[in-house]
Amino acid sequence: MKIKAIFLDVDGTLVSFDTHRVPQSAIEALRHVHKLGIKVIIATGRPFTNLHEIEEVPYEAVIALNGANCVLRDGTSISQKLIDKEDFYKVQELAKHYGFPLAVETNRGILINEINPTVIELAKLVDHPVPPVVDIEEEFAKGECCQLCIYCDEETEKKVMAQLPGLTISRWNPFFADVNVAGINKAVGINELASYYGFDISQTLAFGDGGNDIAMLRAVGTGIAMGNASDIVKAAADYVTGTVDENGIRDALIHWGVMQE
Repeated sequence: MKIKAIFLDVDGTLVSFDTHRVPQSAIEALRHVHKLGIKVIIATGRPFTNLHEIEEVPYEAVIALNGANCVLRDGTSISQKLIDKEDFYKVQELAKHYGFPLAVETNRGILINEINPTVIELAKLVDHPVPPVVDIEEEFAKGECCQLCIYCDEETEKKVMAQLPGLTISRWNPFFADVNVAGINKAVGINELASYYGFDISQTLAFGDGGNDIAMLRAVGTGIAMGNASDIVKAAADYVTGTVDENGIRDALIHWGVMQE
């Protein structure tokens, strides 16, 4: 079967948590398949404006903020799912009640209401600056907020989300989760871009390593989990490749016949 598009997560899939870079093997492999006419599409929890580490990757579009914002590489908007202000206010109340930091994530970046050790540790993990502390209510009022970030464990998450029927959550770290409009995930973004470009999802591959990649791995024709993924992510995939640092992307593309060795 001819592959028409490849979807790739960023952190832990394209970008190593150890080197904070895309392995050269992945860059060269993706350049090769792109020249064959296969579309390369990024699918990430990040905003599309925060992808400096992958500038050498030849991608067409981004499924940003876990599917809530789909854009072409030049910034052309395909779809956007904004968080309702009443839902934002409710999350803000719950953050105060349970005592965890809350951030709004927009094309201006991650903007947070307070800093704690978890916030600092997560910034180190992805080699990003610690988010600036701002009045997040004022930032939310500026519009274009498709995603909130809650810095809490899974037990607190369950209590919080039970009170937020209009929102959904995805997680790639035990102490941090992304919050979007209910029903939004990377698979929704894949459908948006498949419709835009006119290809069948059965003719696609996806690579991921985090919990927020599970819907995507199940939606595509072939879902590929990185070797550094958790067991639950691997169980959702059709195939497990090597880690990001073990040339996992290149080797999987060879294994599935997308490119020659």
